[in-house]
Parts: sequence; C-alpha cells; structure tokens
Amino acid sequence: MNTISLHNTKTRTTTILAGVIGNVMEWYDFAIYGFFAPILGRLFFPSADATTSLIASFGAFAAGFLMRPIGGALFGHIGDRIGRKRALNLSVLMMAVPTFLIGLMPTYAQIGVGASIILVAMRMLQGLSVGGEYTSSIVYLAECAPKGKRGLFTCTSTLGSVCGIMVGSMMGSAISAALTEEQLASWGWRIPFLLGILVAGTGFLIRRHMPESLSEEVKIDNPLRQVFKNWRSLLTVAGLNMLTAVAFYAVFVFVVAWLVQYVHEPRTLAFQLNSYSMLVFLLAVPFFAWLSDRFGRRPLMIIAALGTVLFTYPLVWLMHHSDPAMILIGQVGMAILISAYASPIPAALTEMFPANVRVSSVGVGYNLAYAIFGGTTPMVCVWLIQKEHSDLSFAWYIMAAAAISLVVVLFIRERAHEELPE
Repeated sequence: MNTISLHNTKTRTTTILAGVIGNVMEWYDFAIYGFFAPILGRLFFPSADATTSLIASFGAFAAGFLMRPIGGALFGHIGDRIGRKRALNLSVLMMAVPTFLIGLMPTYAQIGVGASIILVAMRMLQGLSVGGEYTSSIVYLAECAPKGKRGLFTCTSTLGSVCGIMVGSMMGSAISAALTEEQLASWGWRIPFLLGILVAGTGFLIRRHMPESLSEEVKIDNPLRQVFKNWRSLLTVAGLNMLTAVAFYAVFVFVVAWLVQYVHEPRTLAFQLNSYSMLVFLLAVPFFAWLSDRFGRRPLMIIAALGTVLFTYPLVWLMHHSDPAMILIGQVGMAILISAYASPIPAALTEMFPANVRVSSVGVGYNLAYAIFGGTTPMVCVWLIQKEHSDLSFAWYIMAAAAISLVVVLFIRERAHEELPE
C-alpha cells in the first residue's frame, strides 16, 4: 500500500511539509473570520443590538461549516478515486480565492443586503475546501508514516492547523495594536484576508512535487457508495470528534470575542492570551501523540475526555476574571485537555478504514461533527449566555460534548500497534 520510501530525513521532511502546509493556510483563513467576527458583524449584519450582530456574524461562520461534509465527500472521492495528491492540491487553491475576495468585498453600508449574501457565499466556498483539506492530509501522513510513529506523523497536520490559527491570532493582535477601532472597522480588517494569498501560493508550490501514497491496485469506482453503506462507522467518527469540534472552537475562537464583549478585556489582550494558550496547545500535541504511539489511542482519549467533563467549568470560571494571569491559567488548562484528546484522533480515525475508502470515510464522518457542532459553537455559546444570563453557561456545552465523545471512545477498538487495514 505505502508507495513512499521514508528512509532519509529529506524525504520525511518534504512529505510532512506537503501534508501540513495546506492546513496552515486553511485554518489561518478560517480563524481570521472568527477573530474579527464582532467587527464583521457590524459591517455586514448591522443591528441596533450588538449581540444580534454577533450572532448573525457567527451564523455566517457556521454556514462555512455546513459545507464541510459536502467538501469531505467531494475531496474524499477525489482522494480515493484519483489520488491523495490531487485532492490536496485542489483544496488549497479553493481556499485561497474566496479568502482573497473577502478582503476586497464591499460592506452592507455600500451595497446593502447583497454584501451579507456574498459574504455567506464566500464562507461556504471556504467550508467546501476545509472539508477536504484536513482529512485528506491526515490520511496522506498516516499512509506515509514509519512503523510505530503514525500518531506522531499524523499529529503534524493538527500542528499545521494550530499554527495557522496562531498566525491568525498573532496577526489579529498586531493589527489591533497598531490601528484604532475606527481604522480597524474602516479598512484594517481587510489586511489579514488579503495576506492569506501568500500562504496559499507557498502551499501549492510545495505540493506540486509531493509523492502519491495511493496505489492503483486498491482503487474502486465509487468509494462513496461503500462509505454510506457503512453508516455506523460514520456516526462513530462523528461521535469521536464531538469533543474537539465544540471545545476547540469555543476555547480558541469564541473566547476571543467572549473576553472582549463579556469579560470586558481589551481586544489586543484577548488576542495575546489566545496566542499564548495556543502555543501551549502546539507544544503539547507532539508529546501526547508520542504517548498514543507508545501506550495506545484509547487510554489517552478516555483520560482527556473525562478530564474535560470534570474540569471545564472551573477553568472557564478562572477565565472570567479581571486578572490576565487567571485568564491565562484557565485557557492553558483547557488547551492541555483539548490537546490530550485531539492528538491521537488523526491516527485513530485513519486506522478505522481500508485504503480504498479511507479519505471518504474519514472526511464525511469528521466533517459531519464539525458541520453540526463545530461551526455552530460560537453562535450557540452566545445564545446560551443570553438565554441563561450567565457568562459561564457555554462551559456546559463543552462538558456535554466531552461526555458524548467519552462514551464513543469506550466502544472503539485499539489499533495503534497494528498495520493500516488494506
């Protein structure tokens, strides 16, 4: 099955870079929207009530996620029927164009409701691309991984995603610090969207020369038909990703807006704290992935999911504080819990399916969870706070998602020390 020789360091580095680079671009672009949601809400979904604008803005954020299962199916078919390389090249290009166009768009004040509609359409195109990028890359990296290092290899795709979000967070922090609120609302918000085209160009150039990991012998005519026949496995994949879908977007995307609007911290500080916590996440991921290679995926995921159920509320309580140090302690605690669960996930997913339907199965199941629960998380968090009249109420949503994933993990088979199924 594995067509790539990874005996030398240069080949390994090139393979990892090709698998990871697209995720940096994809998640930089996707995250920038979340970070600037309050400003975009006022510009594209104006309302007398700031909360209504914010919910509408996060609604457009969610629209992108609703396209992810379609993207997972589309790029899954390409990845399983034509090749992993073709799927990965197309996904990074499909993300670059709408991101750049968002940076050039007229606002509601200039063309009315048409601006809102165009923004949602651009988000949907981005969602289509993201639906294929991450899952195609983790399958590619799993198939190229040396024996006993599948968790460590596939976690680099997660690292790429987090690096992209971190770059977006740092970009947001730098722009917020350099410009006034008026300048941000007038033109400053466009800068990070326009700069995304540089990352996309780099990613495409690197991937043009990546080797293919899918052999001709295992290809079938209609991989999606086989995938949907095994719908229980799709639900298992979705259930495993409930925790990461909700917790990640609550803690690393929604919390920036939450700190500004509900804890009343300066936007620059909110970006900085978010960047620090994501750096901790970034450093923790390889360690937990290494643990999963050595001791198995299930034990680590069970401990992390249980810890998320038990400690989310106290950590969110710490974050609702006037002292930045307390906020950071809470965010770092959540970052460690999420990284412990997220690190083994890519390898665990790829180990569940044979080569001829691997990209399609992982892509559809994974993106199903993120479409329904991940993309709607910021919007649901705002709604819960408004409904319960408690700034901490979104913590219960994270805990509920973690409890569901915990139950699903208990029923999956441990495959960390087995060969990938043919």
